[in-house]
Amino acid sequence: MAQILSNRQAEELHKSIIAYLAANKLPNSAAAFRTESQLGEDILDTATTKKYESLLEKKWTSVVRLQKKIMDLESRTAALQSELDSYTPAALSKRNKDPASWLPRAPPRYTFESHRNTINCVAFHPVFSSVASGSDDYTIKIWDWELGELERTIKGHTRAVLDVDFGGPRGNILLVSCSSDLTIKLWDPSNDYKNIRTLPGHDHSVSAVRFIPSSVNLLVSASRDHTMKIWDFNTGFCLHTLQGHMGWVRDVLPSYDGCFLLSTGDDMTARLWDISMAKPEVKATMIGHGNFNECCALAPPTSYQYFAPLAGMKKPPPLDSSAEFMATGSRDKTIRLWNSRGTCIKTLVGHDNWVRALVFHPGGKYLLSVSDDKTLRCWDLSQDGKCIRVVRDAHERFITCLKWAPGIPKIATGENSGITGESNGAPNGKPAAGPGASDVQMRCLIATGGVDFKLRIFAN
Repeated sequence: MAQILSNRQAEELHKSIIAYLAANKLPNSAAAFRTESQLGEDILDTATTKKYESLLEKKWTSVVRLQKKIMDLESRTAALQSELDSYTPAALSKRNKDPASWLPRAPPRYTFESHRNTINCVAFHPVFSSVASGSDDYTIKIWDWELGELERTIKGHTRAVLDVDFGGPRGNILLVSCSSDLTIKLWDPSNDYKNIRTLPGHDHSVSAVRFIPSSVNLLVSASRDHTMKIWDFNTGFCLHTLQGHMGWVRDVLPSYDGCFLLSTGDDMTARLWDISMAKPEVKATMIGHGNFNECCALAPPTSYQYFAPLAGMKKPPPLDSSAEFMATGSRDKTIRLWNSRGTCIKTLVGHDNWVRALVFHPGGKYLLSVSDDKTLRCWDLSQDGKCIRVVRDAHERFITCLKWAPGIPKIATGENSGITGESNGAPNGKPAAGPGASDVQMRCLIATGGVDFKLRIFAN
């Protein structure tokens, strides 16, 4: 066998091995190796042995760290090369013109700083260039994402603001917020964001709140008290209390037609609820994650054509069905894709820490996720859920929230599209052949918030 090391390197290695064996109480092995390598006490005395005893372990851990760095760099290089290969002039032109192909990339258009603590939530106004953020500093801030300016700070909650959402009847859009102070508050943007109603009722922190689309007066909330509540926000009455989760319900999302709810939380399950009937009931329970679930998302009908092969279906479900597929993100660092029967059809692995928020691309082809690993990842559903883009260091610390701006309604021939109760909880995912789809213009615009107190806007 040809010698790779020089004589000096070999001697240093032998000294390290002898010192390692001696330090780990293997004197016979150390003595035998000392004899074999002809390193007597005159060359390797006790003092020298002491100097070498931790060297082998340090070298070994250094090699492991370097190997990991090399593997990470190789993975990043491969991803960049794949992205570069797709940047033909035709592809670039299509990406610039087709909103369905747009994906966020660094750097963000704006980075907003004013909060004094972690940003927990973010929501876009469905019409205007306003975006709201809620924070552990007890405040909500309204920003103009086009001008890059802070418009106002809303105070009223007495504990951390955990979620915000824009919605309600068209022509009278409201902002709703929920908090660790156990309350839900409604604010009127047309009247300087005046607090017009406070809804008490939950017995613990209210972690999520959403307007229910296709209704003019309903919203849903999720809480650490293990329940969800459906409210009439005009009267302030709680219409239903949904029980079934065995732990903190961290996230809830209504379907675009207001017929279903998807919820998830600390019991490591997700549940699909049918709320179209007089007494809401669980339609499916999704079990499979190995740690607390942080977030969920309902797939828009535009994604059904990409989900069908993943689910082993010959043809996609009808576009007028609003809750066929969904996704959940967990502290087990994975994302799971499910069908409406509660079957896991795919597990997406790539994040190195808790998955904190998910959103489907309005075009249906991609799923976006953010994590405590400080990355934003884009998963291509047409390529078996392959991660095709990683925006690294999207924030300086953990990323807590992610929202895609809802589509802008178009006014046609003097009549509106007839869609009411739009929610900012997810991008507008109306099916291409569904009602009102041609009246919605997709916006290439997302926002993220994090533990670094920053709100970032990514836009085309």
